Amino acid sequence: MKLDLGCGASKHPDFFGIDRRPQDGVDLVWDVNNGIPLPDDSVEWVMASRSLPYIQNLYTVLSEIYRISIHKAVICILAPYAHSFKTATNPLLRHRFDEHTPRYLTKEFYQPPHGPECPVVSHYLDLEEVPFDFRLLRMEYFYNEAFRSPIYEADEVQELQRLQTNVVDEIMYHLVVVKESIAVAELDHMSRQAHPEPHCVQALRKNDASASQPESSEPQTSKQAAAEPAVPPKRMSAPRRYRKKAPRLSRHPKKRTRFLR
Repeated sequence: MKLDLGCGASKHPDFFGIDRRPQDGVDLVWDVNNGIPLPDDSVEWVMASRSLPYIQNLYTVLSEIYRISIHKAVICILAPYAHSFKTATNPLLRHRFDEHTPRYLTKEFYQPPHGPECPVVSHYLDLEEVPFDFRLLRMEYFYNEAFRSPIYEADEVQELQRLQTNVVDEIMYHLVVVKESIAVAELDHMSRQAHPEPHCVQALRKNDASASQPESSEPQTSKQAAAEPAVPPKRMSAPRRYRKKAPRLSRHPKKRTRFLR
């Protein structure tokens, strides 16, 4: 079974949709804060697009997702980025997500060999009570419009993201459910595979790509250059030389002597 958690009116095809409001496409009207009414080990794919930040108790719902998922099931989470004013000031959002979050979802963290890295957390990392094991396969940022400009290099945007707020708008994770032993090579293989994504992700990537492409003018072809008549260079005239004029003599004899003094 493929589960779309908090699907709303835009449920993914071939997914079983659960939402607390009755809408078109919802298969089960249910509040997941009261648990997920599905049997153990019955789900192979979970989509949670912009729904988990509204959950009352995140660890309780993640425990339910872990319970109903089979080994190596994939979980996709799309959520607002934590370090953004519009996220921090929204009173309906109870949970924050950023590049550190995947380290709190497992006791044996796995860093994929490609994509953004999850920084090491040295303090407040008490994982003894983590009742599940979700390991990161992929993480992706979606930036605010001001930072999609081609004037920023990739490393510059990453440094800005580390130093200030309002750089990233949303973040997406692909996580794998681990219930048995799994080799690092298998995790590497899964991290390179294509996995389903929320409907809106393509539009988000399109915005990032269109904004990062500089406006380029088409180069002039040789035929176009030959068709245009050649403009002759301007002839440079020699600088003029000015001679001092001799003083004019007055025709009147009295004035002439006075003029020559």
